[in-house]
Amino acid sequence: MHTAPISLYDRIETGMHNDIMRAALGAATGRFATQRLASLATLPDADAVRDRARAMRRRTIAQLDRYLIELSDQVEAAGGVVHWAPDAAAAQRIITGIAQANQVRTIIKSKSMVTEEIHLNAALEAAGLQVIETDLGEYIAQLAQEPPSHIIAPVLHKTRQEIGRLFQQKLGVDYVDDPAALAAIARRVLRQAFLSADMGISGVNFAVASTGTLTLVTNEGNGRMCTSLPRIHVAVMGIERIVPTPDDLALVLQILARSATGQKLSVYTSLLTGPRRAADPDGPEQLHLVLVDNGRSSILQSDLAEILTCIRCGACLNVCPVYRSIGGHAYGSTYPGPVGSVLTPLLAGMDEFGELAHASSLCGACREVCPVRIDLPGLLLKLRHDTVQAGHPPLWLRLGLQAYALAVTHPWLYRLGGKLASAGTRLLAREGWIRRLPGPLSAWTGQRDFPAFAPRSFQESWARRRQSPTPGQE
Repeated sequence: MHTAPISLYDRIETGMHNDIMRAALGAATGRFATQRLASLATLPDADAVRDRARAMRRRTIAQLDRYLIELSDQVEAAGGVVHWAPDAAAAQRIITGIAQANQVRTIIKSKSMVTEEIHLNAALEAAGLQVIETDLGEYIAQLAQEPPSHIIAPVLHKTRQEIGRLFQQKLGVDYVDDPAALAAIARRVLRQAFLSADMGISGVNFAVASTGTLTLVTNEGNGRMCTSLPRIHVAVMGIERIVPTPDDLALVLQILARSATGQKLSVYTSLLTGPRRAADPDGPEQLHLVLVDNGRSSILQSDLAEILTCIRCGACLNVCPVYRSIGGHAYGSTYPGPVGSVLTPLLAGMDEFGELAHASSLCGACREVCPVRIDLPGLLLKLRHDTVQAGHPPLWLRLGLQAYALAVTHPWLYRLGGKLASAGTRLLAREGWIRRLPGPLSAWTGQRDFPAFAPRSFQESWARRRQSPTPGQE
């Protein structure tokens, strides 16, 4: 998992003051959200399809051990090799070992979030291997030396003008900001890499347990070239990305692209079963499937296992007011947005990422758009509870909550606190509003004014009203 060297609040501050990024995010996520609604409207009985997909994903996760064994057997029966990686370090060693054993020098990669999660590129480069991202968004992020900021659109935070300047600086080409011209530049640069690479690495959107088939869902042809042109194909997959049968795959594909980009089906949906056979005109000589756990088994045993049913469509990011305000890099990890606020603390540790559970307004928009109806607000609340139980909140917050709990269980103390708060805030206020609060409370007034407490509590006002005669009556 990516770990940022600065605090969550500093990253949030940076994101909220990046007007160019916020404008780019707002336009793109708004377009995705609109297209999602239009595309779902073309799916007969979309709600029933979502319900079936949710049931299938829950059933699969509940029997994950069985389906993983079945998948492994089928992949090996088709001529592939299966590797089990309990953690990121093991996955790095396995993939580096495959490359070194086969005298690989150049590696091309299709888009893969799990390889970002395990920092695969850095490990391969440290072993002296050249690694080239070929997804256009990932290639731009690699040139900019930035992590992706969105699950399906890695450089959603960048404008075409920024990309044009980046290409000018890194590739030595004339400045252009036309998207088609920028794509053509990247295509020319990457063409030689496709033809000369010794190994291709891809992610896996879904693996079909009953057939050993690996599914890649992309909108660019690079995924097919990464998996068919090099002599070695290494597919890297989180252990939860599995469906039992081809029919289950067809079910989930109906909602994946619609939820992600508003398409009925992505441009390229590739089904790969085993390496090249003797009669095949092309394809890899070797197929390796690396199954990455990296904390997923622990999640499976917890009351937060529902997060493993996620199909990585990114719809929750597109509607999240927090993500749209602060951007993906503010989360400091591979997985941003509501799904990342749940998944990252579970995969990378509560000590470092527990605060992400609070990076949500709990408005429920993410739950409404999730194609498999994950209760993300409910999971975030459970995580918040866990962070409190583990003593992760700062001392001032723990003491404040203890003081509040004491006050609300002692009415006289609560009333006294209310009077003191009313008097104190009215002393600090100007025209009824406080521009700056002291200490940790300044985080509130750093973004908005705070209203002074009313002179009288609601109970006092209500009692006074009941004692006063109704106008017009004796």
